[in-house]
Amino acid sequence: MSKDLPTVLCVVGARPNFMKIAPIYACLLKYPEVIRAYLVHTGQHYDETMKDAFFRQLGIPEPNIDLEVGSGRHAVQTAQIMLKFEPVLDAVNPCCVLVVGDVNSTIACSLVAVKKQIPIIHVEAGLRSHDRTMPEEINRILTDQLSDLLFTTEESALQNLLAEGIAADKVHFVGNVMIDSLLTNLERAIPVADILKNHQAEMPWTIEPGKGYAVLTLHRPSNVDDTRVFEKILRTVRDVSCQIPVIFTVHPRTRKMIDQAGLGDLLNHSRILCLPPVPYLEMLGLLKDACMVLTDSGGLQEETTALGIPCITLRENTERPITIDQGTNTVVGSDPEKIRRCVTEILESGGKAGQIPRLWDGRSAERIVEIIKRVIIDPLCASHVGRDIRNHNRACGNL
Repeated sequence: MSKDLPTVLCVVGARPNFMKIAPIYACLLKYPEVIRAYLVHTGQHYDETMKDAFFRQLGIPEPNIDLEVGSGRHAVQTAQIMLKFEPVLDAVNPCCVLVVGDVNSTIACSLVAVKKQIPIIHVEAGLRSHDRTMPEEINRILTDQLSDLLFTTEESALQNLLAEGIAADKVHFVGNVMIDSLLTNLERAIPVADILKNHQAEMPWTIEPGKGYAVLTLHRPSNVDDTRVFEKILRTVRDVSCQIPVIFTVHPRTRKMIDQAGLGDLLNHSRILCLPPVPYLEMLGLLKDACMVLTDSGGLQEETTALGIPCITLRENTERPITIDQGTNTVVGSDPEKIRRCVTEILESGGKAGQIPRLWDGRSAERIVEIIKRVIIDPLCASHVGRDIRNHNRACGNL
C-alpha cells in the first residue's frame, strides 16, 4: 500500500463506532490501487479486552494507531483526543477524515481536522433529539457544521441539516451502516445458552412459551446519575421481571452508580439476570431471541427496528424518529406507569410490527465509499495524473 495514495483516515473512539466503521473500512480496502485506508482508535472506549473482542468479531484490522486516551470528564477527554490526534494528522497527511456517530472522539477529531483545512466526512449526520442537555446532541450539531460530506441514515435528517444552514449538495442519504454490520453478522450471533456458559451464569428461570425474555441496557447520565431517577427505573424493572424475565447487560458506568447508590438489592431477584457488557456477537444473540428490549441506547433502537423486535426507549426523546414512525420503538421516558403499560401491551399484542426503513439494506457502506471515491478520491487522482504528465513534459522539454 503506497503512502503516495490519497489517504482516508477513519476515526473510532467508542463502542457504538465499531459497528459503524467496520463495513465502511472493509469497503475502502476494496480499492487498494487508489485509496490508502488508515484507522485511528482514540481509546475513548478504554476496555481493551472488549475493544479487541469487537474488532475481532467485526473483522476490523488492528488500528494503525491507538491514542489510548481513556476515560475522563467530557472536557478533559475531548482535549486529550485533540492533543494526541494533531500529530497523527501531521504525520499521515490524509486527504480527508471520516468520523462516525456522536461521541467525543467525533467532535474532537473534527475540530483538529477543520483547523488544518482537511475535509471532514460525517457518517450518521443530521440526527437530532432537540435536547441540548445531551452531550451527544452538541457533538452532532457541531460535527455537522464542520463537515464537507454528510451521510444520513434517514430522510428526515436532511430537513434538520437544511434548517441549520447546511447546503443540500453536501448531504447524501445512504442508509444505515449499523444495519450493514447487523445483517452481515446475524447468522454468527452467539446463542443465549452459549453466552451464559461463557459468563458461567445459569438461567434462573424457566422461559414461558411465547414470552421469552426482555433485554435491558442503561447507561445515559439522565437515567443513572440521578439516584432518584435510577432507583425508580430499577424498581420498575423489578416489577416488570414478574411479567417477563429480564437479562440486564450492565455497563461499567452503570455498575459503578449501582454500587455507589446502594441499589444492588433491587436487582437481586430470581427473574433478573445481570451480565457484564458483552461483545457484539453475544449482544446480537441476546437481541435475536428477545421478546422485547428496554434501553436508552440509540443504536439498539435501530437494531430492534431492523430485527422487528419491540423496543421500549427509556428516554424522553430520540434522535432516531424513524424508529418510532416506521419501526418498533416506543419512547416512554422513566415513568413507571408508562413502562409497565408498554410491557403489558407488548406481551398481550406482540407490540409494534414496524417495517424496515428505506436503504436499511446492508449496502450503505458501499454507497458511502462510492460517493467518497467520486467526490474526493477520483478528482485527486486525476489532478495527480495531470501533474505527473506536466512534470514529465517539462523534463522532456515539451513545456
